Amino acid sequence: MTPNDPLAELLSSGLAPEAIAAEIASDAEVVKTPCGDGDLVWRRWGKGRPIVLVHGGSGSWTHWIKQIPDLKRDYEVWAVDMPGLGDSDMPPVPQIPATCGTMLALGLKTLIPREARAHVVAFSFGAHVSTHALLHLQDHVADFTLTGAAALGLPQGPGKEMPREMEGMTDEERMEVHSRIDQLAVYLQSENIRCARFRSRPFARIPEIAQHLPEVQIPVKAVWGAEDQTAGPSIEARYDVIRESHPELVTRTVPDAGHWVMYEQPAAYNKALREVLAG
Repeated sequence: MTPNDPLAELLSSGLAPEAIAAEIASDAEVVKTPCGDGDLVWRRWGKGRPIVLVHGGSGSWTHWIKQIPDLKRDYEVWAVDMPGLGDSDMPPVPQIPATCGTMLALGLKTLIPREARAHVVAFSFGAHVSTHALLHLQDHVADFTLTGAAALGLPQGPGKEMPREMEGMTDEERMEVHSRIDQLAVYLQSENIRCARFRSRPFARIPEIAQHLPEVQIPVKAVWGAEDQTAGPSIEARYDVIRESHPELVTRTVPDAGHWVMYEQPAAYNKALREVLAG
């Protein structure tokens, strides 16, 4: 534990997972923008240059729970629940990544002035949706950082199919699915799956990020977990696809971390993210 590290103090406090999540959420301002017939839900912490965190499939703002205490010391952190996930309502029809991206772009334009030049950082399916959003934003934001993105026209990684939590599992079975991570992770993702209505998995193999990145006219960066089982045929191949349209790409690969890199190795991820943003 480093001095004055609120996250480390919380994680070592003995609090129940739901209490830890509630504590981190407690000082967030909750803001809503339109999404279909309902709302897109955003949470804001801190002051400074805006940074927008976009979570992955079957997730919510809590995919970034280990980044928020660190980033809010220097940034105005906006963590969104994507359409049909977390607390946000479903997007309008057609309910596809492009429509979700339109809702994300509308919300970002509403909440963050163009002159603030926000950073956009997106994980997994969030990178897919954010790529569509950026087609509507362009110079409204400063740069785009991808983490663990699919939809690049590359095959699934060579490892085993990632185990999935299923409805009706016992607590012991859930722990077996999430055997490499802790009770907090199990709680967060169980809650996220319970709330998920938008099904992102069918879109993972559609190469829309690769197709649309050439139209994104801002600097692109990437941070990946070195052991990400979804990244086939290799992480370097993923970087190469991005470099085809963005030769300025700045990358960091975090050792000993899988797909959910920012949860598995938060200190290393936070350091890498700050480095690419500074670069």
